[in-house]
Amino acid sequence: TDLDGKAHALSSFKGKLVVLEWNNFDCPFVARHYKNANLPGLQKKYTGSGVVWLAVNSAAPGKQGGAEPAKLKERAAKEGYAGTAYLLDPDGKAGRAFGAPVTPTMVVIDKDGVVRYWGALDDKPQGGEGAVNHVAVALDALAAGKDVPVKTAKPYGCGVKY
Repeated sequence: TDLDGKAHALSSFKGKLVVLEWNNFDCPFVARHYKNANLPGLQKKYTGSGVVWLAVNSAAPGKQGGAEPAKLKERAAKEGYAGTAYLLDPDGKAGRAFGAPVTPTMVVIDKDGVVRYWGALDDKPQGGEGAVNHVAVALDALAAGKDVPVKTAKPYGCGVKY
């Protein structure tokens, strides 16, 4: 369910490219990508071209990153989240199903519902200029009808608080 209590199913997005972003705003790695507007910029760019972008918070109740929907909604707005929906996964079912070990873990799903990319947002865990954004590369390749050149990259960040 999202922060407004609406249920979402991946099957309802068949025919669209989908990005899943495991999110915990309290994680310094996630915070860096929001502070420099990297993630909000990607969200705006790709949702503007029809991509469905879903943030997923798999933090268990009472764990770091977990909060009531109203508080997370405020936080998402403050951080500039510009995706399609922000989803709550307090039992960790979705996170475990996709094997999300850290935040951010990124997943790109093609129009047929096949995972085409899984892993790190980019190739620079330490941050800095010149990072290759794996998600952007994957989305651009799929939009052009091409194969995704990098299919997996070890994700970096904070452990998901299952």
